[in-house]
Amino acid sequence: MRILVCGANGQVGHELVDRARTYGLEALGMTREQLDITRTEAVCDAVHNLGPGLVINAAAYTHVDNAEANAAQAYAVNRDGAASLAEACRRTSIPLLHISTDYVFSGEARQPYKETDAVAPTGVYGESKLAGERVIQTTLQQHLILRTSWVYGVHGHNFVKTMLRLGRQRDALSVVADQHGCPTAAASIAEVLLELAKRHLKGERLAWGTYHYSGRSPCTWYDFAVEIFRQAAAKGLLDKEPKVSSISTSQYPTPARRPAWSVLDCSKFESTFGIPTHDWREELAGVLDALQRSETRQAAVHHSQA
Repeated sequence: MRILVCGANGQVGHELVDRARTYGLEALGMTREQLDITRTEAVCDAVHNLGPGLVINAAAYTHVDNAEANAAQAYAVNRDGAASLAEACRRTSIPLLHISTDYVFSGEARQPYKETDAVAPTGVYGESKLAGERVIQTTLQQHLILRTSWVYGVHGHNFVKTMLRLGRQRDALSVVADQHGCPTAAASIAEVLLELAKRHLKGERLAWGTYHYSGRSPCTWYDFAVEIFRQAAAKGLLDKEPKVSSISTSQYPTPARRPAWSVLDCSKFESTFGIPTHDWREELAGVLDALQRSETRQAAVHHSQA
């Protein structure tokens, strides 16, 4: 059972390719250099020639701040790339599983966002991702859009790895404490998508549409940082926990506005597919363990080469 994974170098894409075999799937991982998803005919040719049973799109322009100054590039990937993949899947009559974001909402709510809540992105990144959702919805009936939030993992750039780096460099730092969300491990997103891919390719009928999936238990970036340092110090990844001070969003200005509330209601996904979400603290422990193993391996290689 063959699947095509776009964005294979990203946080989730890397996990999709690494974990596919455990689900009985053969993942053809494509990086941006191997397949430019903004080129519709090239994408259609690739999907036709490779013959996957479905496509998972983990490719995206995700630099929220840079998107404000590079709107054309953000839309090219997040909207036009999604359109190319949806068209390729339509022509070959296969489904598209697509990752989207909490940034399609305004962030002004105070209760978890449901899939039916009004969308109102406040920046280019969210606007371009919403445009990608809409073009998929109008192009392809067999689609599953999975909105998620605060993604972190072993690969790529993310908040956890940044905090570990800063925790090794500083005795104290300040972190925003008035933005709320649910951290989500890239590996968990990958496992969910692979499970759904496996079900479809084995003949199970999936309920197509838009769903929310994230880690369980809302927190702030400040809470997240404190827990990262606590667990990392306990595991020996840090010599000691740095002192963390809380600050407001206004004290940490950025080119793009960040949602104050990014909490997603995942009950529709859980009830539809029978797949539970996971507490982000437990997922964090697994990611830190994996990072520790990776650092141990790298240290061993350097030692052997010395």
